[in-house]
Amino acid sequence: MRAPIHRGRALAAVIASLALVCGTAAPAAAQPVRDRQWHLTALKVGKAHEVTRGASVTVAVIDSGIDAKHQDLAGAVLPGKDFFDPGGDGRVDVDGHGTAMTGIIAGRGHGEDRGILGIAPAAKILPVRVPLNMPSGGKVLADAITYAAGHGARVINMSLGSNDEALIHEAIRAAQAADIVLVASSGNRGEIEGDYPAKYPEVLAVGAVDRAGKIAKFSITGPQVDIAAPGVDIASTDIGETGYSVSYGTSHATAVVSGAAALIRARYPELSAADVVHRLTATAVDAGKPGRDDVYGHGRLDLVKALTADVPAAPPTATPSASVRPGPVEVPSASAGSRRVSPILLTSGLAAVVLILGGAVVALMLRRR
Repeated sequence: MRAPIHRGRALAAVIASLALVCGTAAPAAAQPVRDRQWHLTALKVGKAHEVTRGASVTVAVIDSGIDAKHQDLAGAVLPGKDFFDPGGDGRVDVDGHGTAMTGIIAGRGHGEDRGILGIAPAAKILPVRVPLNMPSGGKVLADAITYAAGHGARVINMSLGSNDEALIHEAIRAAQAADIVLVASSGNRGEIEGDYPAKYPEVLAVGAVDRAGKIAKFSITGPQVDIAAPGVDIASTDIGETGYSVSYGTSHATAVVSGAAALIRARYPELSAADVVHRLTATAVDAGKPGRDDVYGHGRLDLVKALTADVPAAPPTATPSASVRPGPVEVPSASAGSRRVSPILLTSGLAAVVLILGGAVVALMLRRR
């Protein structure tokens, strides 16, 4: 059995040395890190946050762990479970993938509109750290899902892939029976890991779109795909108190959808997990062939409509792939709040990235994952 593999890829190579950048002026193309979060504008996150910011909802992130010391995650990460280090609580990350997913879901920024802002910044994150390349990967993933289900998670984010195993599917079914929204990445082309848990019918499988709203070239398509969300050039938190990265993958799109699910659970606490999923898919923007297709699933995530549209309840036996699209919906008008971003430096070049925070120059590693 192949162990779970995290699904994200780096955009750029790592920087050279600090000696090459210390004392140099900021280039004209420099951008604050918040400005690099193009998906916030594309999804109208400002309008969504006028409705809810996700308070009272816990999202489990089954991944490489989370660097809870990051300045943009202060107060967001609960003690969790570490299946790699039995004495740990999941709040450590040497890879960075789990930290990036957490920033996308629940980044809180810092200072006055600085740093990474998540889709559901008031949500809490339950870290469930799983190791890579372990022969017992199937049991570990099943145990991780079971742990999350038993410790308050209302959404479980699985930006990873594995093979089909009875233990995993049993844990998935039990979590669904416990009224938990399960979200997983559809996978990136060229990967060798399996297509599960995304292929399980109980799981909301997510593909990735680019800035133009088109399916990303790397995003695996097929009958398992339920919805698509931004997954290209996604800026997020990385390991280290001031670390950031820009990367891509269906992992990132999955984290976006998990954040959206958290907002819906906060806005409509009475809804079942099935109705949360139905609200996401039924309000999605049809992007491919009319109706559901194997490229975009039910369509691209429409965050504001998912929170505000009048959506009938899901059929009693509905699964993510069986969601039914409602008729036209009316979305209340709301002005997105403007945000001023502090001058954190992120060069737009592919070779070197530097952060300037409080006068200190810090290396920013864009790692291949």
